[in-house]
Amino acid sequence: MAIDQTTVKSQVREFVQELASSKGISTFTDQEPLLESGILDSLSIFRLVSFLEDTFRVKIGDQEITNENLMNVDTIEQLVLSKSK
Repeated sequence: MAIDQTTVKSQVREFVQELASSKGISTFTDQEPLLESGILDSLSIFRLVSFLEDTFRVKIGDQEITNENLMNVDTIEQLVLSKSK
């Protein structure tokens, strides 16, 4: 079952927006580095991975939880799409 690309991006963006809002960050771009901007920290990374696995029914291995894969909304979208094939 293929996952709709626009759905992935909008759901990832919505979840990241919730994380950002909880830290007082109101705006970010899809290319913004989430760790560097303070939106993601160690706890929110685990929340994000759980969200991705539950929402898109993909399995993300520990070795895939890297800054490169979770850099920004765009890279997270690509990770989910690559896992859903």
